[in-house]
Amino acid sequence: QGAELNEAKKILAFEATKLARGSEAAQNATDSARAVFEQGGVSGLPEVTLAGEKLSQTGISVIEAVTEAGFASSKSEARRLIKGGGVKINDKTVADENETLTAKDFQSDTLKLSVGKKKHALLKASS
Repeated sequence: QGAELNEAKKILAFEATKLARGSEAAQNATDSARAVFEQGGVSGLPEVTLAGEKLSQTGISVIEAVTEAGFASSKSEARRLIKGGGVKINDKTVADENETLTAKDFQSDTLKLSVGKKKHALLKASS
């Protein structure tokens, strides 16, 4: 139960990755997962590049960012995720489905997009 079940899941994930990709890849995946899920880090997250020109002109909606990251198959699904409180930008819940990301939001070069507890990606603005 609880912590024991989570530990068993970690072992299973490690062993499955080790079989499919090798022990080095399994260790890298374990280290990345620990950094992201246990320590709140961002290393090893998949990166999604957004059009810098569009960001500087009109911006991109959070709905578009969620769909471009592959976390929702449609804009209506992304909208439902936002309404349900399941979307976060830099660990802050997105409350407004009409929120727009602009070049100003990317002053630190990247944003962390999270959908639910297990889907994370880094949003980067292209030059």
